[in-house]
Amino acid sequence: MADHQDQPEAPPSTPDYALEETLELADPKQYRALFEDTRKQIVSVLLERAATTSELAEVLGRPKGTVGHHLKVLEEAGLVRVVRTQRVRALEAKYYGRTARVFLYRREYEAVGEEERLFAHAAAEIAQNPEGIVSANSRYARIPQERAEEWRNRLDELLLEFGAQSAEGDTTFAFVYGVYATTRPALPRDEA
Repeated sequence: MADHQDQPEAPPSTPDYALEETLELADPKQYRALFEDTRKQIVSVLLERAATTSELAEVLGRPKGTVGHHLKVLEEAGLVRVVRTQRVRALEAKYYGRTARVFLYRREYEAVGEEERLFAHAAAEIAQNPEGIVSANSRYARIPQERAEEWRNRLDELLLEFGAQSAEGDTTFAFVYGVYATTRPALPRDEA
């Protein structure tokens, strides 16, 4: 699994710094670092462009010290890094970026339940801005596991394409999808 599921190629229009396409999380420290709400928000924002602690604090509505702490945890876990610096008066501003476009992970450690949390978060965002909904729907299909995986891969590709759009609009939109097994019973096969 990945923070964007599997790893189809994404157009390189964003972010504004060089990064690896994928990074597979390898130890529990990386899971602890990534699967915390503020840190997930930080790495999500950094897909748009590199940012300073102050910029991230403003966007997230959190104190600079809090954001700085979370950046340090992410940096120590190898999930973000300083991608450039800039002299601002007497100080040197550090711009942070992700180490990979997609973080691959397994459903273990802090990642257990991540899909459920993601959908709960999406539902809460929709409830806060009901006029902003573009589309939401669901369908059920009785298909083999392999076909479900093919659909997931196709949706992964769309998700990465969606996320690689250049930041031109005034509104941030979300793309959320789910392909999952259900306990919904199926009609018996038609014998006619």
